[in-house]
Amino acid sequence: MFPLLSKCLKLQKLCSESPESTQHQTIHLTDFPGGTESFELCAKFCYGIKITISAHNIVSACCAAERLQMTENVEKGNLVYKLDAFLNSCILNGWKDSIVTLQTTKCFQLWSEEVGITSRCIEAIASKVISNPLKVNLSRNYSKQETDKDDISGWWAEDLSELGIDLYWRTMLVVKSCDKVSAKLVGDALRIYASKWLQNVSKNLENDQNSRLLLESVVSLLPTERSAVSCSFLLKLLKVANILGASSSSRAELAQRIGTQLDEATVQDLLIPSCSCSCSSNNMMAYDVEVVLTILEHFMLQSQSPPTSPPRVKGRFERWHRRSRSENNVDFEVQESRRCSSTFHSSKIKVAKLVDGYLKEISKDVNMPLSKFIALVEVVPDFARLDHDDLYRAIDNYLKLHPNLNKTERKRVCRILDCKRLSMEVCMHAAQNELLPLRVVVQVLFFEQARSATAGGKLTDLLKRYGPNSLPTWQGPHHLGAHKASRSPGGSGSF
Repeated sequence: MFPLLSKCLKLQKLCSESPESTQHQTIHLTDFPGGTESFELCAKFCYGIKITISAHNIVSACCAAERLQMTENVEKGNLVYKLDAFLNSCILNGWKDSIVTLQTTKCFQLWSEEVGITSRCIEAIASKVISNPLKVNLSRNYSKQETDKDDISGWWAEDLSELGIDLYWRTMLVVKSCDKVSAKLVGDALRIYASKWLQNVSKNLENDQNSRLLLESVVSLLPTERSAVSCSFLLKLLKVANILGASSSSRAELAQRIGTQLDEATVQDLLIPSCSCSCSSNNMMAYDVEVVLTILEHFMLQSQSPPTSPPRVKGRFERWHRRSRSENNVDFEVQESRRCSSTFHSSKIKVAKLVDGYLKEISKDVNMPLSKFIALVEVVPDFARLDHDDLYRAIDNYLKLHPNLNKTERKRVCRILDCKRLSMEVCMHAAQNELLPLRVVVQVLFFEQARSATAGGKLTDLLKRYGPNSLPTWQGPHHLGAHKASRSPGGSGSF
């Protein structure tokens, strides 16, 4: 017992406080970190027996030695000192060992935090992430040959994805705070982590608190730079957020981020299941149209943002500053503003095509309210739709699956349709579509006639007859009979 007492201050105190006066005393160590294995390791050290320390047991050994107070104040070269030296010189010098050690702190969370092992592991890992990977000692079962030579700068992401979300979040915060890792690499690391832990999320896990915490933590770590993560990845996160019932702040942040790069999305990306899909009601929409409208609003707001320019100098130097600006700088600002305007104009055209494709899909939902459908149709500016073919197909689908719409409602859903922007194939279909309001069919026939007249060189006569901005007026039942006769018995046909 003496060698053990000589190195353990905690045992000395317990023995001195014990009321038992006999040589044999019983000492109880409750909640001992690492249990009997850690205590046995400390005892072996006290008796001079060789012990083996690795990344898998150093945390428990350190916590046990601290609990027994095996410090330098008791005896020089005590276990706490030797473990600390081994941790610094060997364990934290290796990449894989640092990660394994950090993972094992989870089992001794309070002790690890108090001793400082957790923070030291995080700092060691972060320092290796921002350093030259060729200089890092990758250690156990990991070699430089296993890294992707084309993307060696992101070699660390896969290994960090093994961490639990609390330790991963803290590690990534330190990595980001160093400002030495590009936003793109941070975004790639988050994508790898989310793909690993959220890929099997389903509606059966919508009350899973751990998955919800993981998702919200990943969202909080997203870099602010536009190119850091893809729009597709952000939309996948939003889909999972809906399934898990994530916080409204997380979903709002994702919607805003998606809006800034919506031109990168696909129709399938936008098909976000409704939060209410799991409900038993038959009146629930299949897709979350409201969040898509929010995303589109954020996208459109970009065009209203003022162009970035140098801050104005206020006070008595303002006039002098304005005069001192060179013409070259002014020209550059004008050119930059025009370039940004042109880029956003192209993005709106892409998004218009995206929205029309999205409308084609959601129009098949029998529970889609007319107000939501029209709101999506009208959110796109008129100039952005170069053609109305996909819009017509969406409207046609909606009319087929909502046969109870009255005449006024059918007019509302068709009012934005521009017959001049329909292809010949679509015009042929629309001319025989009995679901369309009569006014739309007349417009289709007129513009198809105008198109034929243009091809035959008779546009001048046609414009003289009807005027450049007018349509032929519906004159009476004899026209209706002629129109009905020209329509095939097949009704609206297939498209």
